Amino acid sequence: MAEIIQKDGTWAFDGDALRLTPGRDKNVSLLRKTLGELVVPLGALAGVSFEQGRKAGRLRLRLRDGADPLLHATGGRLTEPHDPYQLIVEPGRYGVAEYFTEEVRTALMLDQVPSDPVREYLLPGPAVPLSVSAGDGTASFDGERIRLEWNWKTEDAKAAAGARALNLEDITAVEWLPAAGLENGHLRFTVRGAPTKAPPKYDPNAVELWGFKKDPLMALVAAAVQARLPHPAAPQDDVRHPDPEPDRTALPPAPAEDDHDALLRRLRELGELHRTGVLTDEEFALAKQAVLKRM
Repeated sequence: MAEIIQKDGTWAFDGDALRLTPGRDKNVSLLRKTLGELVVPLGALAGVSFEQGRKAGRLRLRLRDGADPLLHATGGRLTEPHDPYQLIVEPGRYGVAEYFTEEVRTALMLDQVPSDPVREYLLPGPAVPLSVSAGDGTASFDGERIRLEWNWKTEDAKAAAGARALNLEDITAVEWLPAAGLENGHLRFTVRGAPTKAPPKYDPNAVELWGFKKDPLMALVAAAVQARLPHPAAPQDDVRHPDPEPDRTALPPAPAEDDHDALLRRLRELGELHRTGVLTDEEFALAKQAVLKRM
């Protein structure tokens, strides 16, 4: 049994699996606290490393490709504070971290665990039911159905369609992308028979993210759905191919406000939203251009 206890969390290894428990320190990210304890089987590991630093060191686990639905759904885009497979180590515990690393490496060697990709998920993904509010909506998942509900910041045409209910069997892919710089992020679901190229702001199957504190939690919804989709490396014969269904996800038509006065009123509303900071410069420019095209 090897164990290291830090403010950032506790890692324990019993020879068969690693138990990763996030710490209660204020610097531990909301995503890691919400995700809770992870049990990683030895067979899911591709490697482990420890890096020393002047102020702190880091233990890092490297999982085999395809082993964890969270890593697959996020595409390696989880930044350091949110990565559950990193542990900050205080300088006084460097010796314990090195011992922990050697214990795991020895077990990997003795069990001859390969480092190549796997063809099935070896971790279950986040527990459901799960509901997260961030960006322009709330995404909820009960294991069988995804529900998307909109808030007051949602673009008008998207909100006009009302809440969305997507059955798991209709989903072919899920993507989580964090906001970066001036680029917004999103949680997007691809629906069978109804691909869309609309930006997340207008896509009724996507939640737009702006880089706020709760945005990373949408990655948990993505991972929970991903865990229940066919594994990307599974043989094609194992993947379900139901008959295509009618397109139920097309963007709804814009409200019937094509007269000149209504469009002028819409421009004034957009200007007010821009002045109060609800719309960014880029969002305001795009929305304004869409209205002007209809005049």
